[in-house]
Amino acid sequence: MNESVESPSSSSSSSQPVDQEQLFPCPAATAPRKPVQLQERRGSNVSLVLDVSSLSLGAVEPLCSISTPKETLLHLLRTLTRPLTPSQLQEASDETSRLNSEYQKIPPNFVNPAELDIPGRALKDRYKTILPNPETRVRLRNPAAEEGGNTERYINANYIKGYNGAPSAYIATQGPMLNTVHDFWEMVWQEGSTTIVMITKLKEKNEKCELYWPEKDGSYGRFEVRVSIVKECDGYTIRDMIIQVGSENRQVRHYWYSTWPDHQTPDCTGPLLRLVVDVDEHRQSIPSPGPTIVHCSAGIGRTGCFIASSIGCLQLQHTSKADVLGIVCKLRLDRGGMIQTSEQYQFLYLTLAQYSRQLGNTDSGSESPGPIQTIRTTGTCSDRESPAKT
Repeated sequence: MNESVESPSSSSSSSQPVDQEQLFPCPAATAPRKPVQLQERRGSNVSLVLDVSSLSLGAVEPLCSISTPKETLLHLLRTLTRPLTPSQLQEASDETSRLNSEYQKIPPNFVNPAELDIPGRALKDRYKTILPNPETRVRLRNPAAEEGGNTERYINANYIKGYNGAPSAYIATQGPMLNTVHDFWEMVWQEGSTTIVMITKLKEKNEKCELYWPEKDGSYGRFEVRVSIVKECDGYTIRDMIIQVGSENRQVRHYWYSTWPDHQTPDCTGPLLRLVVDVDEHRQSIPSPGPTIVHCSAGIGRTGCFIASSIGCLQLQHTSKADVLGIVCKLRLDRGGMIQTSEQYQFLYLTLAQYSRQLGNTDSGSESPGPIQTIRTTGTCSDRESPAKT
């Protein structure tokens, strides 16, 4: 991935990204100096004579403050934006070359392992380069910790802000490993989450995710998990589960979108849009749903696509505009590398362009909040009494 922090060049069109020369103006050129005198004699070292008389202390006033590279990248992620109307969004979704250029210039904001000095952390990371950003990482309480012992358990997961900056609307995490399944269910319980979205197969060339739910009943550490109902939908499967600890039990709905290929994009946008709508409808039906937990394998590519699509659909519904560039930048503030490939970035534009067409291309925003509009293209869900084979 190109980690350049330059932004796409500006133009008069309102659909252009912000020109970074406006955000970070280049210092004006100082008065020309006298020619540098370079004296070189055979048998001697090269000597360089510079005229520094114009650089006396106090003679030059600084033009702008100097920021560290990290601060500059974070400033870009906080400020880059490109809100588009439905017609602009549909036009932009066809500009493959430009979208690729736009994507390549978004800072990835990956984490340096030195920022996470946590004993045993590496054993719980599926990929050594995909790490949770320290500022937003989920910290698991350790219910078994003795007094004075370690009260925190590590998990590779981040809280993600939702539409309009809603705090902790989502949790983006990696696919559970054999030694982190208990941690995963601990996070579901601790955060009061009622919705899990899984966008990966269990194996794609190599293992992508450990099977962390039972066919019918199973135990995972202190948690008893039972699958009650399975619904087969077009492109994904829904499982209603009951999690129990002691005498307390909670219901969780699990969505498994298993047809999205790794590092690639689906053939059409329909299944993803239906999944986005179904998940939002389910959340709207629950008084306190907790964060929606989303994972693929690494927890940044397909996970980022789902979360960005959800936020973009809400933007289109409430404001009649979608800011794909701004959404991805904000996601990467919370978890580095969200939206893993240029193809996924382009697919995100296509998905939101399709949603805007289904909304009717309205240009007037809506002030009242509400669920994402139910849009059905093809496909239905069918209930079955026994869980599907995995």
